[in-house]
Amino acid sequence: MPSRNRHVIAVVVLVPVLAALALWAFAWPASRIAPRDLPLGVAGPPAAAAQVEKQLERHEGAFEIHRYADEAAARDAIEDRSVYGAVVVTQQGPELLTASAAGPVVAQFLQQAVAQQAAAGGTQVKTVDVVPAPAGDPRGAVLNAAALPLTLAGIAAGALVTLLGLRGIRAGAALLGASVLVGAVAAGIAHSWLDALGGDWWAEAGVLGLCTLAIGSAVAGLAALLGTAGIGIGAATVMLLGNPFSGATSAPHMLPEPAGTIGQWLPPGAGTTLLRSVSFFDGAAATAPALTLAWWAALGLGAVLLGSSLKARKAGTEPAADHRELSAVG
Repeated sequence: MPSRNRHVIAVVVLVPVLAALALWAFAWPASRIAPRDLPLGVAGPPAAAAQVEKQLERHEGAFEIHRYADEAAARDAIEDRSVYGAVVVTQQGPELLTASAAGPVVAQFLQQAVAQQAAAGGTQVKTVDVVPAPAGDPRGAVLNAAALPLTLAGIAAGALVTLLGLRGIRAGAALLGASVLVGAVAAGIAHSWLDALGGDWWAEAGVLGLCTLAIGSAVAGLAALLGTAGIGIGAATVMLLGNPFSGATSAPHMLPEPAGTIGQWLPPGAGTTLLRSVSFFDGAAATAPALTLAWWAALGLGAVLLGSSLKARKAGTEPAADHRELSAVG
């Protein structure tokens, strides 16, 4: 079969396959959003709290219940990112504590679930937003939308470093410099202009830059070890798994398993979680996502240096060409 015909068949077959993979990766988690072992607190007198806990357990597999002595302890747990919200039993009736900054979708779901449960018992629920989303972005739209541009920026950085032939220290310096600038620009837009982030500007810029570096170095590292095919492998991983599984539009506990867990192992998910912690919760629960991003960046940069070293060693061990000149006889 002529090579041109094979190329036509490859295009006709591969494009629908890629479209199906992309549709599955983005549509499947979005269509299955629901709480799965969502950490939720219950506070109040033991007898009343036990009754509320029993009612919540009717949502089988939805909540992971944490008991607290009083409202103050429940508030501290929310601010520490141990739970997404809490139901507090008071003399005036049940009170729901939420944190829309941790995910407006989660806060809205908790309001609906607890209000419906209270209405069945003939009571009304008072809702208090302990850690509200910023006034400039009450629905978290900016934070949700930021995941894709950061992913694309990281892929572009890794691909350009590879295609421009940068190796070793130069490649690492290019990735680091690009990531620093991306972090500063992204923080300037999201924090300073759109007022969608509420933490320390420099910390947010650092998180955004670290996320970009983790993605860019991973793509460049794979390319350094596997050739240009590594660009496609790295890009496909962060685009088809990292971005839709990140939980940016809801929360990791609202995604079907294992998507929620996988998403937190990849840079887009870890970056979104870390940015929320730094921006709205004074860095609470930031250690795990920060380490995830740091490992991706370190392994990626290490792969870039290793790939450059292997190529240099291979070039040095190749037999030298025979440059002897022929001389005339006689």
